[in-house]
Amino acid sequence: MLGTVLLVVLIMLLLGVFPAWPHSRAWGYGPSGVVGIVLLIVLILLLLGRL
Repeated sequence: MLGTVLLVVLIMLLLGVFPAWPHSRAWGYGPSGVVGIVLLIVLILLLLGRL
């Protein structure tokens, strides 16, 4: 159940940082960097068996 929730949240984050909308064009690499760090943390938790 937690894995499904995390997957949905990550998909929503990926859609949110996609620079296609005018309000997000000037954000730079900040949002995608945050998503990358979240993906890295989730991957580490999966490899350690904590998730």
